[in-house]
Amino acid sequence: MEAAHPDTKNGQKNTDLRKTGIDPNFWYPIVRSSEIKAGKALDIEFAGTSIVVVRPKAGAVFALENKCAHRQVPLHVGTVSNNGIKCGYHGWEYDANGNCIDIPYLSRCKKQKNRVRSFPTKEAYGLIFIYPGDTSKIEKVFFPEVNNANNNDYKIRYLNRRVDCHYSFMHENLMDMNHQFLHRRLMGGIKTIFLGTREGANWVETDYTFKRNSGKQPLGEKFMLGKRPAAIEKTDRDFMTIRTEYPYQTLKFWTAGSSEPALDLWNVYVPLGKNQNSNHTFGLMMIKRPSIKLLLEVAWPFIIWFTNGIFAEDKWICQLEQEAFDRQGEDQNQEIFPAIINLRRVLRNNGIPLRED
Repeated sequence: MEAAHPDTKNGQKNTDLRKTGIDPNFWYPIVRSSEIKAGKALDIEFAGTSIVVVRPKAGAVFALENKCAHRQVPLHVGTVSNNGIKCGYHGWEYDANGNCIDIPYLSRCKKQKNRVRSFPTKEAYGLIFIYPGDTSKIEKVFFPEVNNANNNDYKIRYLNRRVDCHYSFMHENLMDMNHQFLHRRLMGGIKTIFLGTREGANWVETDYTFKRNSGKQPLGEKFMLGKRPAAIEKTDRDFMTIRTEYPYQTLKFWTAGSSEPALDLWNVYVPLGKNQNSNHTFGLMMIKRPSIKLLLEVAWPFIIWFTNGIFAEDKWICQLEQEAFDRQGEDQNQEIFPAIINLRRVLRNNGIPLRED
């Protein structure tokens, strides 16, 4: 008889987390604002749906399902007009609402019947967001607040990378600071001290502090967080809180005695394929500027090098987890850490089962 997984309820095995799709009824970033200039269009993907993002020559950016209603040709290969986009095949033109506003050779045609799906779109924090869900629910959905993104006391590094794994692996990787052993080459010997975890219906958060057991603090970390003491007393210690509030994830790190976080990270993992076993990670890594602000600019290349190394190791290990799942055909993880058990429950209960073709 198979033992129940630790993150199940009442001894019953729940829906496989790695076969749980993300709930589309939220705002998701799909591209950086700087990647699409006026008069250009980009083909992007959300959970197997091809979407064209258009920045017209006049007006705000918008997003449509990436196919012409006429012959299903991808719209991104067409031409961006003053207020819309024209299909590259016959020149059918669509506006920001997906309505066909011009068919060059049939001026009297009832063009309003020839439309494509549009996606509500917003531009904020240097990112373009879409709402891919049920538009009847949009008024009840909050737009993510990333307060320090507009705070001049912080310098932002944008995270923008594809990782070939299910989005749940990414949530688990960041939430579980016990994986510092993975980064021993870059960070030295770090002892993670778990302080507690809390859970709600759509959120979970976990607190940590840390202690260095061996090695020296790397320059990139020192420039980001300041010089860390070899040992941290309980009465005066660094403090980290990681929170998944579905579907977003944040990490805040306060150095001992500080009132504002030295590091404020906001992440979301946007599923790509239909089976959602790959994702595009968008994030804002906000680093507090020191009193001498120029110091952070000088140190920035060291920070980029250091964080790139950390991100590369996280990507590598998460993709190995996905490969293991693909070989097994099911999630066989034997999780024991309370924070991750709680996180898995939140991700499963707020997601939607994927259809198995």
